[in-house]
Amino acid sequence: MSLRLPQIRFDPSDQLAALCKAGGEALRLNVLRALASDSFGVLELAQIFATGQSGMSHHLKVLTQAGLLATRREGNAIFYRRNLPQGDSLGGKLHAALLEEVDQLELAEDVQARIAAVHAQRSAASEDFFARMAGSFQARQDLIAGLPQYRDSVLALLDALNFPAQASALEVGPGDGSFLPELACRFSQVVALDNSPAMLELARTRCEQAGLSNVELKLADALHDDCPAADCVVLNMVLHHLAAPGEAVKQLARLVKVGGSLLITELCSHNQSWAREACGDLWLGFEQDDLARWADAAGLTPGESLYIGLKNGFQIQARHFSRPIPDDRLTHR
Repeated sequence: MSLRLPQIRFDPSDQLAALCKAGGEALRLNVLRALASDSFGVLELAQIFATGQSGMSHHLKVLTQAGLLATRREGNAIFYRRNLPQGDSLGGKLHAALLEEVDQLELAEDVQARIAAVHAQRSAASEDFFARMAGSFQARQDLIAGLPQYRDSVLALLDALNFPAQASALEVGPGDGSFLPELACRFSQVVALDNSPAMLELARTRCEQAGLSNVELKLADALHDDCPAADCVVLNMVLHHLAAPGEAVKQLARLVKVGGSLLITELCSHNQSWAREACGDLWLGFEQDDLARWADAAGLTPGESLYIGLKNGFQIQARHFSRPIPDDRLTHR
């Protein structure tokens, strides 16, 4: 005689109850607010909210089980980010409404200061890497994806946009300047920004060797300093070196002129954690939805995308986003 196991019945109200429970605690709501355009590990969140790791782990578990958070492994660490609400699924409208209300919250000043401290720790590690490794930049870049492996794809996206001859370009993080000659022959004025003096010197040497008279090199932080807007803003393999890539896309969007474009070339998400130490990567690539979500939050519209598979197992995504012309400006043309 065989025994029949009891059937576990799914009650839709359980899912709604989990969602309500997750949103029923002030700390969890503030965690959701902090993750609006960023992702953090449990130790970082414990630091940000000045609480114990075990307590923070419990809150993150509740939020994840309710479907409000998603996890992603970065080497040996687990990072948490917001889950996108699915409007047509059970609880989707409640999920969306909760996040809409959460985004109206103002994080306490001490919490904001500790978030800034976490970002500063990440940035310092990246800046230190480039200061030490400028001399071997090209060799280290080639370990994953050197410019020749994706140059033609990026140029295909760029040329399809048909910028007028008088248009301007801005490259953020030009590395050793290898892409600047391509921009210099397509735009009347090109500005290259880097916050690393050592890397900017490499780019300067490249420009002098190529005789690029319409390229201006500036030592500046594109995310915080007062920088010129351009018709086309370009980032090639830069985002995975930035402390807060979601916030970075938002700040970079302000440098795109109305009707202009943001071109981002990046690694797709991968699990090769050796890239952190060998190449100074803060993030192991990004999901396609990550870039789309950040661009949407920054008021940008997605355009053409290209994906390039490499022999070493990495995949590159070349993405175009545009800053739309407001309707009132269209009607006055």
